[in-house]
Amino acid sequence: MGIRKIIKKGDISLTKKSRPITEYNARLQILLNDMRDTLAEANGVGLAAPQVGVLRRAVLVADISGEEPVIYELVNPEIVEAEGEQIGPEGCLSLPNIWGQVTRPEKVKVHAFDRYGEPFELEAEGLLARACCHEIDHLNGILFDSIAERFLSEEEIEEMSQKE
Repeated sequence: MGIRKIIKKGDISLTKKSRPITEYNARLQILLNDMRDTLAEANGVGLAAPQVGVLRRAVLVADISGEEPVIYELVNPEIVEAEGEQIGPEGCLSLPNIWGQVTRPEKVKVHAFDRYGEPFELEAEGLLARACCHEIDHLNGILFDSIAERFLSEEEIEEMSQKE
């Protein structure tokens, strides 16, 4: 296991569409384990494989609503249902110190596979739904700054962090 370098905006690979994962093998296990370590080190809510230089359809999202965060590994994820709307702040480990207001669904249902190739569905709402959408966008070469309605000032970001 190890911590991988997070690619920053400007690297062309962040704008490319990722390929599906077809083999559930040791290489995938290593990738997911490294992504888990990298996400923990960066103190983020989500991480997509393209952010660590791997153009494959795998993401991690963290549900931080409980006492302890729960990390979901989503391989070949697809949003199969979405409802409602939420407008809120988003940031990205690949765009440090940039925050924007982004509209996302309030609830999503994601069909994905686990690290062993077993299918499952994740029903997410609020911040977890936002994280799922954000990370799946990465798999399609979309960065949040291209869909943000507006960017937030340092003062607004400071205000939000004080309220938490």
